[in-house]
Amino acid sequence: MWRKFLRNRHLIKMVNNIGKFLISVFVLSVLVFTLSRLAPGDPLYAYYGERVEKMSVEEQDQARERLGLHAPLFTQYVRWLQRAVHGDFGISYQYKTDVKEVIAAGIGNTLLLGGLGFVLIFALALFLGLFCAWREDRLADRIVCRIGTVTSCIPEFWLSLLLLLIFSVWLDWLPSSGAYAAGGGSLSDRAVHLILPLSVVVLGHLWYYAFQVRNRLLEEVRADYVLLARMKGLSGRQVLYRHCLRGALPSYLSMMAIALPHILGGTYVVETVFSYPGIGKLAYESARYQDYNLLMVVSLLTGTLVILCNLTAQLVNERIDPRMGVRSASAGGEVRRL
Repeated sequence: MWRKFLRNRHLIKMVNNIGKFLISVFVLSVLVFTLSRLAPGDPLYAYYGERVEKMSVEEQDQARERLGLHAPLFTQYVRWLQRAVHGDFGISYQYKTDVKEVIAAGIGNTLLLGGLGFVLIFALALFLGLFCAWREDRLADRIVCRIGTVTSCIPEFWLSLLLLLIFSVWLDWLPSSGAYAAGGGSLSDRAVHLILPLSVVVLGHLWYYAFQVRNRLLEEVRADYVLLARMKGLSGRQVLYRHCLRGALPSYLSMMAIALPHILGGTYVVETVFSYPGIGKLAYESARYQDYNLLMVVSLLTGTLVILCNLTAQLVNERIDPRMGVRSASAGGEVRRL
């Protein structure tokens, strides 16, 4: 039975991936737990606010004991891990409520902003890449390349402040913060609040991926099979759309898997600048106020997504280039023989 299992390459690969994932998440939890507690600051200020200054030393010690902060670092981690395995991540020091409720209130906003940004970025990147590849070295291609290079070099926080100054302060056309008006807001109100943050997310990443698509398409255009297709009488547009685009799509899909953490990081920055109530804003506040329990969950959620995206990108690359899977399998076989 075990020999059959060891000979099944797909099962071995799946077990290896699961093992890598679990080990990576564990190491991440240890690093975040340790570094957050070694960082300067006092979590009592997040829980009690300015009342801490009026507490005596004995009262502060008692407060730390109630919050579980008095024990050695290793003991604190073991206790946290035991509770986390059962789905208990503690309470948020700042919000005085269960961490899962705090996360649930903000994750939908982040998924909306990041999801729309992801779709728009890669839809527009494919369009711009096709357009620039079709108009290679012409005036339109040069203009788009120069504008894209400038926008991709602008830091997202600076672009956010610039758009806030123009559209919220000077023109007073768009709201400057939040995801909706006080009291909930309608669908149109939420759409209006999304315009500025979504614009920054898209502009900050669009040209990088459009440029990658453009270059990949141009590599396909210069391939030998394209010359053969042109000799058969196909026009340049037919060759680009029917053959070159098909050849570039696998790399495009792999790029999408790798790009998700990158775009998510940009979304976090934008949420902080626009005071958008999502996971990015929670991450900033939890780190600023030493809200350990909230910081652990936010970091683990983000890290887990990054790890999953990297594993997905690896699987996509192996589908694109089967030689990668053969090399991995041969390496596994060498290890088993040893």
